[in-house]
Amino acid sequence: MGDEAGVAGLDAADQVSDALMATVEETIRDVVAAEVVPRWRRLADADIVEKHGPHDLVTTADRRAEEALTERLPALLPGSVVVGEEAVAADPSLLQLLLGDAPVWVIDPVDGTSAFVRGDPGFSTLVSLVVGGRPVASWTYAPQLGMFATARRGKGAYLDGERLHTARGREPLRLWISNPVFRDEEERAALVRLEAAGVETVPCVTSAGLAYLEVARGLADGVAFFWEAPWDHSAGLLLVSEAGGASLTPAGEPFRVAGGNRLPFTVTRDAATAERVVRTLGVGFAEGAKTPGQEGGAR
Repeated sequence: MGDEAGVAGLDAADQVSDALMATVEETIRDVVAAEVVPRWRRLADADIVEKHGPHDLVTTADRRAEEALTERLPALLPGSVVVGEEAVAADPSLLQLLLGDAPVWVIDPVDGTSAFVRGDPGFSTLVSLVVGGRPVASWTYAPQLGMFATARRGKGAYLDGERLHTARGREPLRLWISNPVFRDEEERAALVRLEAAGVETVPCVTSAGLAYLEVARGLADGVAFFWEAPWDHSAGLLLVSEAGGASLTPAGEPFRVAGGNRLPFTVTRDAATAERVVRTLGVGFAEGAKTPGQEGGAR
């Protein structure tokens, strides 16, 4: 499927072709260059809108980039559909597309909008292709940091062409966690338990996508998040999984992009570390649950 636009897309095993990987990367670079980068540090007040409060922002760059990607990506893979952050904000029923049979492009046009508004370079554009509820390819682009990471199911994770591998055996654990401004009392208590166990916690104050990239590069040992928005996690889940990591929820299951997960969840350097983190968080890990291996780490 997917050759009407001159790009071979998915084979019978849902493997993404080299041609589609390259064309999607080129498309993302084009859209970001046209709609995001020119607005960085040049936003007018009218370009910034609060969605649910001062820490939940959307800008003209978010909207324009998502619109452009929503138009261009399905043309590369006929029959595919889009779940984008801003479109879902307007119509939450679009999330049901993740439960359907069509391939789904999951888009976060500017991950780390608050950082983007501040003029911080720590933002990214996240795109993943989800088939049957599982990410099969992902693209993470941080233009102002000069980094582009990609992953394909069963084919590995790469940063600017170099193969990525998660860390092995480092102590103490270094874990990226949710931004302090979004934590409630229960979340703060869970994080206190991590710190009491000797885990070094690093607040994720810019982009969730970049936190996942830190894990895939072996610079952090994991992430722990208390929300499940698919556009924040889908690309990073596959990136870390293909670098050797695993995801886990308190139910003893891998994180599901389509939702319905027990929270908080973690994505870490390996399956054993994922179980260790979930147990330390103290959120009722399912006793006797089978801890998933690497293959199930991004689902």
